[in-house]
Amino acid sequence: MARIHAYLNFNGNCEEAFTFYEKVFNTKNMGMHRFGDMPADDNFPMSEEDKKKIMNTAIMINEDTMILGSDCIENFGHKLVNGNSTYIMLDTQTAQEAKDLYAALSVNAQAIEMELGEQFWAELYASFQDQFGICWMIHFEGNKKMS
Repeated sequence: MARIHAYLNFNGNCEEAFTFYEKVFNTKNMGMHRFGDMPADDNFPMSEEDKKKIMNTAIMINEDTMILGSDCIENFGHKLVNGNSTYIMLDTQTAQEAKDLYAALSVNAQAIEMELGEQFWAELYASFQDQFGICWMIHFEGNKKMS
């Protein structure tokens, strides 16, 4: 069966975001490819600034879950549009894990939709947009099992 991973797009701050996520999830980056690493193509000229941007990077959150990312290059027809159509949901094993992830990921959040707290469907739940514009949900079901 296929695994699902999240692929995140950024507007020039992918490297900064992934450095932050490495700290949050206590993991190492799997490597970064920059747009300047691509073979030159006269049909797609790149500025020196765009050459420094991240073409692809990834970290493993755990043995089954990866987040990947890239900067958008408008010259290549790829424009970042932030929205709330997709969230990354972190389904935690313990209440403490939920609290720790919320404390780390919500630093300088652009928007807090729901503070971490008890809901009728979860012992702990939060939803917010982090400092990089990525939407997250943190969930600890605990004793609120669905029937």
